[in-house]
Amino acid sequence: MMLRLRRTAAALLLVTLAGCTSTGSTRLPAASAALVDIQILAFNDFHGNLEPPAGSNGRWEDVAVGGIEYFATHLARLRATNPNTIVVAAGDNIGASPLISSLFHDEPTIRALGAIRLEFSSVGNHEFDEGWQELLRMQHGGCHPVDGCRVTPTFDGASFQYLSANVRVDARNDTLFPATALHEVGGIPVGLIGLVLKGTPNLVSPAAIDGLTFLPEAATANAAADELRRQGAQVIVVLIHEGGFPAPDDDEACGRMSGDLVGIVRALSPAIDVVVTGHTNRSYICHMDGHLVTSTASFSRQITDIDLTVDRRRGRIVSARAVNVPVTRDVAADPAMTRLLDAYRPIAEEVGRRPVGSVSGTFTRAQNASGESTMGDAVADAYLAAARDPARGGARIALTNWGGVRADLAHTTGAGAVTPVAYGDAFRTLPFGNVVVVQTMTGAQLAALLEQQFAADDRSTWKVLQISRNLRYTWSADRPAGSRVDRASIRIDDEPLNPDARYRIAMPDFLWAGGDGFSTAMLGTDPVAVGPDVDVFVEYLRSHSPLAPLPLERITRQD
Repeated sequence: MMLRLRRTAAALLLVTLAGCTSTGSTRLPAASAALVDIQILAFNDFHGNLEPPAGSNGRWEDVAVGGIEYFATHLARLRATNPNTIVVAAGDNIGASPLISSLFHDEPTIRALGAIRLEFSSVGNHEFDEGWQELLRMQHGGCHPVDGCRVTPTFDGASFQYLSANVRVDARNDTLFPATALHEVGGIPVGLIGLVLKGTPNLVSPAAIDGLTFLPEAATANAAADELRRQGAQVIVVLIHEGGFPAPDDDEACGRMSGDLVGIVRALSPAIDVVVTGHTNRSYICHMDGHLVTSTASFSRQITDIDLTVDRRRGRIVSARAVNVPVTRDVAADPAMTRLLDAYRPIAEEVGRRPVGSVSGTFTRAQNASGESTMGDAVADAYLAAARDPARGGARIALTNWGGVRADLAHTTGAGAVTPVAYGDAFRTLPFGNVVVVQTMTGAQLAALLEQQFAADDRSTWKVLQISRNLRYTWSADRPAGSRVDRASIRIDDEPLNPDARYRIAMPDFLWAGGDGFSTAMLGTDPVAVGPDVDVFVEYLRSHSPLAPLPLERITRQD
């Protein structure tokens, strides 16, 4: 499926006039009639951060950044520098969102991104958090089937177009959204291809993507690029929700970048000019194997300004450069975005400010060398406290995935004092709406599950589970795959793990369904649902406040 769109002269005039109003000047096209300057403004991993992100997530190099009111102002100023501009995104616009967006099923974010004139976006794995049918509603509109429309009488859906070249609906053997788009910018036909990482099924609940198939990224992109060239595209841009991990001090060269993105880019056709990436939440710009590769920091903190000079006669790019622009808060807030937020804030704030407990120290999701975090420990302990009762599952231990723990709980009131925790604080920590479920596994299955944390050869993909206080084990990175966990070190309530015994284990349903690649979890039996994870955590805070972080000594690493 391919989407053909053409920017009209009237639309170009509106962009130019808006630019003159904002800045009083417009970047002129290249001097030669054969050369055309076009601008691509890109971002990724917005995650519904309509309000400025809190804590360290709201800073970039010690400068306060982020928030849609400032994002819109910066975007308008950048757009005003060139009438030949297109705005694109590389997925995870929604999902794992703060309360002001997630409470309304991310409708406020979809509306806001339409208002800032986002035009095309790939899907990301978090776009599937509430299932692909709900993602279709995000695109096409309609009130939520359960909660309806809470703030506006209707929800019109996205005014931008999602692209998903490598996501196919099995029942109709076609892509979920159009695979590509051909869009004219400054008279230059620009082809766009939308991709999401092939590993999406390992990152979301299987039920959310039931009926979908995720195809290999590079092969899909190359086939789409060939078709776009046949249709006359002179510039081809891939929007892919997959990213890399640049080495320290190497974010402009990508010479030592790691991660799955590297292999994908190296396999891309020379016909593809620009690769706008996401997913890893890293900020980088570099040239790799003839492609300009970009990514912004997440949570509305940056905008990538990509400037291309195109030789229209030869149909190719003669210059490609880019810079990541921080979304500083020292500019005027966009009034339209303020009005949009004000429509949702009263309900979100009423829910979010309800007190639920207090902390006497800071809980952080940052992992130590063993992979353990104080925030992960607290969540796992909360799951166990709720699930120990035989009537609620009779759990012996609890586990959770580190990626599901999304924020810190900061202690800000000074030594000897406690810091109140509101519902909104707890929600930011667990925003996915997972359900805590207790199931039975044998000791041997539990050991195999722990081993799956370190199964891959690429260490950057290792995912260390967060565990309750009564579980202990030791692992080593130097041991071969399949034996990195010292099975003799695994202890529950200070007793050695019995491979033949049956243990009741509490985990989020995301893990029980095989999320994050933990396929062994799918062997669990006799399920009992405890309740939504955020509700379980709030219950724990209410009964254990003031909550204090415990020493990180549950997981030991030896290498």
